[in-house]
Amino acid sequence: MRVLVVEDDEVLMDGLQVGLGLAGFTVETVATCADASAALRAAPFDAVVLDLMLPDGSGLDVLAEARARQLPTPVLLLTARDSVPDRIAGLDAGADDYLGKPFDLDEVAARLRALIRRAAGRATASVQWRDVMLDPAAMTVSRAGEAVRLSRREFAILHALIDRPGQVLSKSQLEERLYGWQEEIGSNAIEVHIHNLRAKLGTGVIETVRGVGYRLMEAAP
Repeated sequence: MRVLVVEDDEVLMDGLQVGLGLAGFTVETVATCADASAALRAAPFDAVVLDLMLPDGSGLDVLAEARARQLPTPVLLLTARDSVPDRIAGLDAGADDYLGKPFDLDEVAARLRALIRRAAGRATASVQWRDVMLDPAAMTVSRAGEAVRLSRREFAILHALIDRPGQVLSKSQLEERLYGWQEEIGSNAIEVHIHNLRAKLGTGVIETVRGVGYRLMEAAP
């Protein structure tokens, strides 16, 4: 789950990046309205955490621009401006949720999972594909009732695939899901993670579509 955090307080920004990273999110951070708008135009995100008071304007301007472009990405406003009129204005401007500062990192993560789940049209927290069960909150996976231990990035790849059953995801799409802008990516990193997933999950789960990417198998072998 790739999240954009728009926050100009460096301490809060770092805390959100580390805390949400531990909760299984890939987090990109920017500190201005201009950079936030540029980021939303340049890359897809599963959700946005948006401060209102930024050095070059209001986060509501970023939100208004995104909604004017029909960008459906869920937005969580995270701000010290927490009066009822502020919350109403933010929600009416197109935000999906609103949380005042100070905040609890676990709650931010839970609210983001809920926003992403609703955006995907899911009613339950866990995601299931055949006999594979994935719990984004607990970061656990099981197959046929047996627990499967995955690394954070193996979990992220499986989560991306199980969120889009039948859809082929390219190597670059999976890299975007797993790695931040500043992270160095090995040329065969995705292939290694896929190999490890197949070894841990067994046959009949992940299929290679040659020259295109990967998807969950449409039919059991």
